[in-house]
Amino acid sequence: MQVRWPDWLWVVRHGQSAGNVARDAAEAAGLATIDIAWRDIDVPLSELGHDQSVALGEWFGRQPAHTQPEVILCSPYVRALETAKLVARHSRLEHVTLRLDERLREKEFGILDRLTRFGIQQQHAQLHAQRTHVGKFYFRPPGGESWCDVILRLRSLQEMITREYGGQRVLVVAHQVIVNCMRYLIEQMDEQRILEIDRQGDVPNCAVTIYRAQDGDAPGAGGMQLVQANFLAPLREAATPVTRSPDAPSAPKP
Repeated sequence: MQVRWPDWLWVVRHGQSAGNVARDAAEAAGLATIDIAWRDIDVPLSELGHDQSVALGEWFGRQPAHTQPEVILCSPYVRALETAKLVARHSRLEHVTLRLDERLREKEFGILDRLTRFGIQQQHAQLHAQRTHVGKFYFRPPGGESWCDVILRLRSLQEMITREYGGQRVLVVAHQVIVNCMRYLIEQMDEQRILEIDRQGDVPNCAVTIYRAQDGDAPGAGGMQLVQANFLAPLREAATPVTRSPDAPSAPKP
């Protein structure tokens, strides 16, 4: 059976969130926990994250109609949904389908939720040592997920995308780990390659990773080709600051 990919696929990390800001403040102060009242699911965009999302939407709105998204798939987390809605509004694409999919949710941190790097070392020294030994790709904190767990749910999402949106133009709005794990799947990487990319730096907020369908017997039939990773021109053209805060909790890169 021939797999039919989207003609274009954009994978975007949400705009800067209030959680990113709180995490940076906690790390700078050497605190063990991140002072934020919301559940991770409910964390909204920061003011800057709002501006980043608007800048991205305006950039999409300037593109020719035949190269704009036809469907938006989005994490149900508030910061991602706010980003997607702002992008749709400011690109004049509010008419396109916006579909929430829980498989695009943030990686679940389990017992390490809301802890800084210092907090993890202080409160869960054995887990910190285990994670350092095993590496983030396979390490699963109690009650949480490893990157492999995220990739497993994204394999199901990928099958849905090729089944329901083959030949279309699809925008995905989600989270940093989702961006990296989708790259792992689409570009057929191994553990070493995706962790090498991760070590090079965090995915910037509202950065766009762009794929287009390779040539095949039919549109979208030949797989996906990376056009550009972490494309930031939409923010730079609008003179909007670029942020690269990792999602909480923080931990050393292997």
